[in-house]
Amino acid sequence: MKTIESFQDRIGDGLAQDVNHFDAIRISLASPEKIREWSKGEVKKPETINYRTLKPERDGLFCERIFGPTKDWECHCGKYKRVRYKGIVCDRCGVEVTQAKVRRERMGHIELAAPVCHIWYFKGIPSRLGLLLDMSPRALERVLYFAAYVVIDPGETALMEKQLLTETEYREAREKYGNAFRAGMGAEAVKELLERIDLDELAEELRAEIRNSSGQRRLRAVRRLEVVEAFRKSGNDPTWMILEAIPVIPPDLRPMVQLDGGRFATSDLNDLYRRVINRNNRLKRLLDLGAPDIIVRNEKRMLQEAVDALIDNGRRGRPVTGPGNRPLKSLSDMLKGKQGRFRQNLLGKRVDYSGRSVIVVGPRLKMHQCGLPKEMALELFKPFVMKRLVQLGYAHNIKSAKRMVERVRDEVWDVLEEVIKEHPVLLNRAPTLHRLGIQAFEPVLVEGRAIQIHPLVCTAYNADFDGDQMAVHVPLSAEAQAEARVLMMSIHNLLNPKDGKPVVTPTQDMVLGSFYLTLEREGARGEGRVFSSADEVLLAYQLKQVEVHARIKARVETAQGRRLLETTVGRVIFNEALPVELRFVNEVVDKKKLGDIVAESFRRLGYAKTVEMLDAVKELGFRFATQAGASIAIGDVKIPERKAEYIAEAEAQVEQVESQYRRGLISAEERYQKIIDIWNRTKDKVTQELTQVLDYFNPVYMMAISGARGNLTQIAQLGGMRGLMTDPSGRIIEQPVRANFREGLTVLEYFTSTHGARKGLADTALRTADSGYLTRRLVDVSQDVIVREEDCGTTEGITVSEIRDGEEVIESLQDRIVGRIAVRDVVHPGTGEVIVPAGEEIDEDRAQAIVDAGIEQVEIRSVLACRSRYGVCARCYGRDLATGKMVNIGEAVGTIAAQSIGEPGTQLTMRTFHTGGVAGEDITQGLPRVEELFEARKPKGQAVMTEVGGTVKVVETKQRREVRVISDDGTWEAYTVPFGARLLVRDGDRVEPGDVLTEGPINPHDILKVRGVQAVQLYLLQEVQKVYRMQGVDINDKHIEIIIRQMMRKVKVEDAGDTDLLPGGLVDVFELEEANAQLPEGARPATARPVLLGITKAALATESFLSAASFQETTRVLTEAAIKGKTDPLLGLKENVIIGKLIPAGTGMSRYRRMQILVEGRTEREVMAQARRSETLAARALGEDGAVAAAGDGALDGTANGHVLPQALAAGSDGAALLEEAAGTAGPGACDGPLAEEPGAGEGPEAGDAGVAGDEPAAE
Repeated sequence: MKTIESFQDRIGDGLAQDVNHFDAIRISLASPEKIREWSKGEVKKPETINYRTLKPERDGLFCERIFGPTKDWECHCGKYKRVRYKGIVCDRCGVEVTQAKVRRERMGHIELAAPVCHIWYFKGIPSRLGLLLDMSPRALERVLYFAAYVVIDPGETALMEKQLLTETEYREAREKYGNAFRAGMGAEAVKELLERIDLDELAEELRAEIRNSSGQRRLRAVRRLEVVEAFRKSGNDPTWMILEAIPVIPPDLRPMVQLDGGRFATSDLNDLYRRVINRNNRLKRLLDLGAPDIIVRNEKRMLQEAVDALIDNGRRGRPVTGPGNRPLKSLSDMLKGKQGRFRQNLLGKRVDYSGRSVIVVGPRLKMHQCGLPKEMALELFKPFVMKRLVQLGYAHNIKSAKRMVERVRDEVWDVLEEVIKEHPVLLNRAPTLHRLGIQAFEPVLVEGRAIQIHPLVCTAYNADFDGDQMAVHVPLSAEAQAEARVLMMSIHNLLNPKDGKPVVTPTQDMVLGSFYLTLEREGARGEGRVFSSADEVLLAYQLKQVEVHARIKARVETAQGRRLLETTVGRVIFNEALPVELRFVNEVVDKKKLGDIVAESFRRLGYAKTVEMLDAVKELGFRFATQAGASIAIGDVKIPERKAEYIAEAEAQVEQVESQYRRGLISAEERYQKIIDIWNRTKDKVTQELTQVLDYFNPVYMMAISGARGNLTQIAQLGGMRGLMTDPSGRIIEQPVRANFREGLTVLEYFTSTHGARKGLADTALRTADSGYLTRRLVDVSQDVIVREEDCGTTEGITVSEIRDGEEVIESLQDRIVGRIAVRDVVHPGTGEVIVPAGEEIDEDRAQAIVDAGIEQVEIRSVLACRSRYGVCARCYGRDLATGKMVNIGEAVGTIAAQSIGEPGTQLTMRTFHTGGVAGEDITQGLPRVEELFEARKPKGQAVMTEVGGTVKVVETKQRREVRVISDDGTWEAYTVPFGARLLVRDGDRVEPGDVLTEGPINPHDILKVRGVQAVQLYLLQEVQKVYRMQGVDINDKHIEIIIRQMMRKVKVEDAGDTDLLPGGLVDVFELEEANAQLPEGARPATARPVLLGITKAALATESFLSAASFQETTRVLTEAAIKGKTDPLLGLKENVIIGKLIPAGTGMSRYRRMQILVEGRTEREVMAQARRSETLAARALGEDGAVAAAGDGALDGTANGHVLPQALAAGSDGAALLEEAAGTAGPGACDGPLAEEPGAGEGPEAGDAGVAGDEPAAE
């Protein structure tokens, strides 16, 4: 098997030191010695437990002597019971008296009577054993499974080493040569072959062969060299791929449980182990008896197959099945897939202190609040309530407090109210597509059993109230609470990280209310009156002297001071909800305007004022939507009178087209196209007419036009005409639906409509799954991109201009440069003044100035050009879109990028558009196109691209069309063009290398080859943007750039020079540079060419084997990692989650973990002196003053260095506490976690429930 070495020393009593105290984790092949060293004893019998006594059998798979006692502090025979005999080994049954949980960690082993091969190394692709021995996997299989002999040492004979002999050939050779040669079969023979290999010599030979050969032979040598080098560098011995002993995993990881009815359920592994032990014992017996060779061989083959099934069932031949023909789950299956160890238990666990319930709207809540049902809160906050009951003297001890809570005494509710104050809870709605899917709120106790949430946070959660459920989680430790409060509170998450726009804009009723409120109606009561102040207007309105929609004049507060304005009563009321700086909004307020107001407020006034304004607008919106009483009756859907007239016109035109077709004037294709155009024009005319019939006060129209719900196309279907439908293949049916929903559809019309509707539903279901899988791959490829330094010092950037598709501007220059850092001075072309100095951020105003100056392209810092070795630097990233400030060090920008691209994935359409049935022109769009780009696949119907520059000549022959590009020196290249493709060039045109000759998407690998790295990066960026912007989804460039950076991290070594890199190997750009930098002068450096990897490949090619193994192809990744003896440096997020450490991002970064706590009233020197006296400084200081502080994240204060927190996040009772970064000065007392354990913490949940130790994964 493999060894996972975690660098820890076991202390005398068998308990591990701080298990989490290691910086890297290494995986390698386990030697037979190592396997025996891990083992506490050999498992000799296949028995599990005695069915009469239900006790484990001795020397069996559950043996207590090997694996430890099944009951705490009790030996097998019962001679020793109780803790006082701790550590004693019973003299009767040989069981050590200790805790039962050692059965989760103690291993055993099985001594094999004949060596067997580990299936991973001989069966994987490519077969490592095959490459090492230079034998084909087929040949190896025949030897291992006793179908052929292999020559081990040919001696003086005509045989060759590693030659295969059948049974008859072997007998003939024995007769001919006698004992002059050695041959064998099975794993023993393979082991001998492996022992004879001299790795150093082999490596030399292979390097020579690579230098002197080409084609297939060179490729084979490169592959073999890779495996040989892996063994040389890692210090693994190739013979360890052949197992002599098999480890038996701890029994509690393959449990056996009794079901009611006396039967037993057991893990599949036990069955697989039993088969191995049975066959092994039988083989031992046969060998002792000296059975004939053929019987022994058969038994050895069966043993090999049993071990194969145990390690990876079904990898070779038919899988071993259990009852009901179900394949048994082997060790490999325990790791693989969604239900495997990695994804099921290590990357995501179920947590306690959580609950879930249905959500309902809480219109009266403030933005930072949520309504938590009483019963739920009591259960979630139980430990806190019990602790407080004891403190207040209602209960004498924890036990009676617990009883009080369970009986729900009256005092309990008062205590609960007190405990819950200032204690934020996290609310999460699945699916959590981006980080706004979990936010923190202050709970407010409510009656009933439903969670109430604020209407404005629904957008972020994508929640509605038709039965959605949400989960509640309680942050326990003081630091967790502080982080929830400062970083995750809903009022701190107003902006969407994907585009920096507010995510909390009012929707639905609130929009409708505001729209209704700010409308103006001719001749309303009170029109033309003049008022001296807003208060006077409100008074008149409340006395019913004026109507909301009346046009009046009033002297009102504006940002420019008091002004007399012509406005309406409603607008005066609406502006009362806005901060003075944003007044006076004197227009009809629809959804877009509301969004602009919120964005403007945030930019100019910050969080607090914006949140206040939002709550006020919410109140207003709801109130006036209610007062407006907007409801829909069938009479509100008006049908335009001229509709029949238009339809008759259209029918006449269609008849005309038909007659032209019948007379052969037009083709079938043209006829179809014309008819469709006629009906589309007619539908537009009817819709146009409809909008003139409806007025602003029509409820249906009002909802659509304000952006509250629905849109004009839906109104057109209600009152205009439904128009053309598609058939199941996506082709448009030429008979339109002439009716609308108010008139009602005929049976045929209804039937035609069903195709589209059904396709829509099927599409949505597929899209959700595809989009989720895309997100997962994106997260995996970018999860280790964290902002790790302030500035990487690069002088390069990328040049950006607006993205156009033909005439249409897809993304403006402004959108692309806001929040980025300028590489060089941006100078006004006319006046020569510097608009943005080099190295400064381009904010909204500067971006506007750049556009106004007529500048068309700007060079900006970009993660694509960032030179950080790990992660990216803050200057290349620019502004953090979620806060509107420069990004902090420690921000996990990779994950944010992946979420920003993945989250809108479901909105992208799936369908491949059929442009009016024209063959050969299927353009992939929507989600499949995004996937095609990120996976760097060859696109369908790709364009032909020229690799040389010159003049074009188009040559057409009967067989084919070709385009010749004649360069200036007279040489030419010919490109064959398929007949269906449209040419973009004509005879005599000049083309440059990399120009496209035909229409269609381009293969990104070609761009890389011809035009280089930056060209392909910008191409991918623009193409992804096109797909998203066409669907109306705004994503900031920098997110896509991060993914593209990850796709372009690797280079392919072409010539290894004098470095020890492998030719043809993929290495990180930085690795190549480091290898070349270490060469002595005059040595040949390695050369390499950049490669573009798709996201799946890139995620599997990461440095971290833990991250790759938990992503896909688990066994392959682990096989390779074990052979290479890989060390995982634990730099990304996933690897740290897997081993249970804090993630190295945000407050988990080491720079924020080395904080020290200073209590007010003492100088640092005094504290340091005390630190030298006592190891547990932090714990004492906390104990005395009750002041608690959270590990500061740079995000909490303006500076990115996390020096001192401005608001000293005191969660204690009286003393406030400050945090200092004590990097250099940290004495021995500097605690490892942000808080050291309190002296009492850890005995049970009661002792230190709130102060759960800082570094425990449970607390995070």
